[in-house]
Amino acid sequence: MAAAKGVVVFSTFMLFSILFHCSGVHARRPAIYRVGDGFGWSPTTSMEVWPQGKKFYAGDILVFKYDDQLYNVVVDDKEGHDTCTVSEKSVTYDSGNDRIELVYGHNYFICGNPDDCQAGMKMVVYAEAPPPLH
Repeated sequence: MAAAKGVVVFSTFMLFSILFHCSGVHARRPAIYRVGDGFGWSPTTSMEVWPQGKKFYAGDILVFKYDDQLYNVVVDDKEGHDTCTVSEKSVTYDSGNDRIELVYGHNYFICGNPDDCQAGMKMVVYAEAPPPLH
């Protein structure tokens, strides 16, 4: 009797495993974007324009490539973005090759040097909630 019960449990497990696998349920892999495309994070690229036409989701990765002797990337809030100021809550990256995961909602980025920020090294990226699993 115990052997028959074990066969039923095993068969049920296998059936659900096959159904789950065949149902197409899978998690979306995060997209990876190089900020500024070939130009990178620099004042030569209009950073406010770069996100336009792209669809971002929470969990996607932005890669910031830049000269770490000249620039940095600051994850800021709306006020810091709008005024080109770094607040106590801001997070500064300065490796020259930074990978930053987007959170749901507005993500604000600036260069910590106010002159570079005011010259256009700042952007807002809106990340939608990840699409539902299929």
